[in-house]
Amino acid sequence: MPTGVAIRDVREQLFTAAERVLLRDGVNALTSRAVTTEAGVAKGVLHRHFADFDAFLAELVLDRIGWLATRRDGLLARVGEGTVEGNLADALRDVFGSVAGVMLSLIIARDELRARLRAAGQPGIPMAADAMKMITAYLAAERGAGRLAPDADVDSMALMLVGSSHLIAAAEEDDFERVVAAALRSSR
Repeated sequence: MPTGVAIRDVREQLFTAAERVLLRDGVNALTSRAVTTEAGVAKGVLHRHFADFDAFLAELVLDRIGWLATRRDGLLARVGEGTVEGNLADALRDVFGSVAGVMLSLIIARDELRARLRAAGQPGIPMAADAMKMITAYLAAERGAGRLAPDADVDSMALMLVGSSHLIAAAEEDDFERVVAAALRSSR
């Protein structure tokens, strides 16, 4: 890109480019050069907007955590509709079959990124912790609606579902229904 040409919404352009690289080429291929090449900008553009590459990655993850909040709201709107199994399988596929699942692998792989996210107030492993909150809230709402046993341990069920879903996605499988059915059997 020529010097002096304004780039509109450069942060989002770089974030979107990083997501494309993650989805297409995986965590190990994600470098500042890969991101700027994918975005079609000079390498210096990333470093003008972020202190370093880990700062860029932290901002990317924090920005995309908001994406999970919209998914949580959509899932909660489905309480009492369809089947609990179907709603959960769809939600887990949406989260772990998307860039969020790949970002979770990125967070796990990069110690400095996790440290920066903790410093920004993100406990545990962001994306996984946010997925846990989403699934726990949904299960609690369905329990309140009488579609799960009154004594269903929604925290343990959410932990099983999120952990299993991450493994399913990492293996590039699509077995969310089986895992959801097994977790829900334990609550009946």
